[in-house]
Amino acid sequence: MPLIWAAISAHGFGHAAQVVPVLNALGRLVPDLHAILRTTVPPAFFSDRLMIPWELSASQQDIGCIQDGPLSINVEATWRAHERFHTTWTDRIQHEVREMRTVCPDVVLADTPYLAIEAGKAAGIPTVALMNFTWDLILSEYVAPPPMDGSSLLDSIRRSYAHADRALRITPAPKFDTFQHIDTIGPITDPASSVRDQLGSVLGLAAGERTVLVGFGGIPLTSLPLADLEQLTGYRFLFDGPILPGSTTFISIHSLPFSFKSLMASVDVIMTKPGYGTIVEAVALHQPVVYVRRYNFADEPPLVDYLHRYGRGVELSIDDFTQGRWEPVLKQILALPQPASMPPALSGAQDAATILAPYLTRSGP
Repeated sequence: MPLIWAAISAHGFGHAAQVVPVLNALGRLVPDLHAILRTTVPPAFFSDRLMIPWELSASQQDIGCIQDGPLSINVEATWRAHERFHTTWTDRIQHEVREMRTVCPDVVLADTPYLAIEAGKAAGIPTVALMNFTWDLILSEYVAPPPMDGSSLLDSIRRSYAHADRALRITPAPKFDTFQHIDTIGPITDPASSVRDQLGSVLGLAAGERTVLVGFGGIPLTSLPLADLEQLTGYRFLFDGPILPGSTTFISIHSLPFSFKSLMASVDVIMTKPGYGTIVEAVALHQPVVYVRRYNFADEPPLVDYLHRYGRGVELSIDDFTQGRWEPVLKQILALPQPASMPPALSGAQDAATILAPYLTRSGP
């Protein structure tokens, strides 16, 4: 039975959202493919998305960033958490090696835990990184608190990544110099079909009312001036967070009979931060995006460039976002025309599957 060990970062759901289309495409190429999902992403995320047989093996694979909400990174806490993670590094590697050897996968796929890459190498299993960023690239944006030796920790992370037999750089992404063998593949996303008419009916939209999906990834927003925003007329905000009791302007997405992906395909505007899954999917759906930048996350610049080249995007400052000054930008984004440039084909999942398939056959590399 062909078996792939998929190590997935649980910093939000974006990494899992990249891996699932790859595994589904791989399942169409490799009969009877099974997957071990090594992650702390909840199993519910995969239950209606992953089409091949899978088993969840819950284990923390990396730290990512410690965040105070979706827009603010606690730099000191992030460095401290990485320091603690690496204090037990040898034990972590040995544990992962034992777990891998117990099930004997044909290949390790990591998006983007460097722990799995070094462990796979130590276990004698081919390792492939799938990424639109690496954690050393993210951490290099931040200054480590004294007396911590941040450069030493970054070097350790880079050495672990360098063990990969191959790296698949997903479009769009920053440049990497950590890996020996890098293949650039197309964008990865799997857009849903529109349910715009059904959504309008469920919401009871009046003529001319616009729907705005406010979603910032797997880390919830908990503080917005909702009372002030209630005064905005002509909009319904579908919100992934707590709303005021009795609100008709803000609607919890959890009260609606549609998936988040279906809502993305069906609203008039998406309001978000520049994260891989949301930006690439919005461009593929020709959906306008109002985005709030963090300015200290390494994959933001290529994602913003991609949005402005192939889609419709307008930036909303953090101050205007948190103070509820949304209306001018909403009017601006709704007036933007579609760009002339066509985005790259959404070939990333198939590209990755074609590269991975030989590892899952007896004659593979």
